[in-house]
Amino acid sequence: MLKRSYYLNKVKDFYHINSLIKVLCGLRRSGKSVILQQIIEEIKKDGINDNHIIYINFESLDYANITNAVELNNYIKSLVKDKKTYYIFLDEVQKVKDFEKAINSLRITEKFSIFITGSNSKMTFLELSTDLSGRYVSFRINPLSFKEVVELTKTKPENYSDLLLDIFEWGTLPQRFVFENDASKENYIRDVYDSILLKDVVERLGISDVTSFNKILQYVLETETREFSATNVLDYLNKSGNKVANDTLYKYLDALCSTFIVNRVYRYDVNGKMVLKSLNKFYATDLGVKKIKTNSKEINYSQAFENLIYNELVKKGYDVYIGKTKEGEIDFIACKNKSVKYIQACYDLSNEATRNREFNAFANISDNYPKYVISTNKEDYSQNGIKHLNIFDFLMDDEF
Repeated sequence: MLKRSYYLNKVKDFYHINSLIKVLCGLRRSGKSVILQQIIEEIKKDGINDNHIIYINFESLDYANITNAVELNNYIKSLVKDKKTYYIFLDEVQKVKDFEKAINSLRITEKFSIFITGSNSKMTFLELSTDLSGRYVSFRINPLSFKEVVELTKTKPENYSDLLLDIFEWGTLPQRFVFENDASKENYIRDVYDSILLKDVVERLGISDVTSFNKILQYVLETETREFSATNVLDYLNKSGNKVANDTLYKYLDALCSTFIVNRVYRYDVNGKMVLKSLNKFYATDLGVKKIKTNSKEINYSQAFENLIYNELVKKGYDVYIGKTKEGEIDFIACKNKSVKYIQACYDLSNEATRNREFNAFANISDNYPKYVISTNKEDYSQNGIKHLNIFDFLMDDEF
């Protein structure tokens, strides 16, 4: 089993802090349950006995009788036999009605260190804010990074290019690497998406017009590196016979984001120094899900490349924006700990005109924050203080 050290190291400082709920959220099948199990193994090494560890997976029928906050609270307290700290792990806890009330009740006793996972960001950012405001710390769990896939598959550097193309097509959901043939990979990813659609979109968010929901997702994924236009989406839906109201469109877009299928990325005005809420873009959390929800049989390498870099920046802990300048845009502005980096993503820089376009994108930026152009090329095209990075150097570097 691949040890997901990056996430374990982020959560580690909170293992034994009872006053904060530890929330792991992210796309279904991205590895949250595995990380919970790995946390359990680590706290055992810290000397915590099995009889002080309570693990409940709400995907299991063994716990189908726990349906609301009172039942959850009573069940956990029935397992407590002494005054020592108990470590509570609740997997996919959003299935329990008003679960946050039970968690808050348990938290105030100060004898529980509580970890929860969920596949719906409404659980983390909306529902928990009512009863647990300021009392939880959240961690976004993504599908495997390129570096993790290299470790899992034991891929050698000379084969990185082949692995990159494989990820462009099939994404990095951990379990998909179990399957060797394309049909099995596709069936698995479809099953994951269908699970998201049924359990998170239909059952939890109450969206019944699945056809329009899928059409909107398809449009967003096929145009993901372009500015989002509600008018264009509505026109597209009208032409396909799936007319929806403007507010319904935004409700469905919110659902796509809250279930972690896609990520909304806002623009940042470099000159005005402000975040713009309009003209944003969307990127897929997993490229395999993108493949099965778009009509194109050919992989758009430029889109996949840009999407991969976005996902890697998020994994590296950056807040990511699209940069708006007076003359155009920067693919990404990555911010972390008061550090800012400007990034252009270009699959192939071998053409001189392409190089001029990508490097000149920074021409109207007057500050001295570092600027990068990332491509698949091995040649070093760095110029005028702008650093060119090979994609694999970027993906394998934890310190970027």
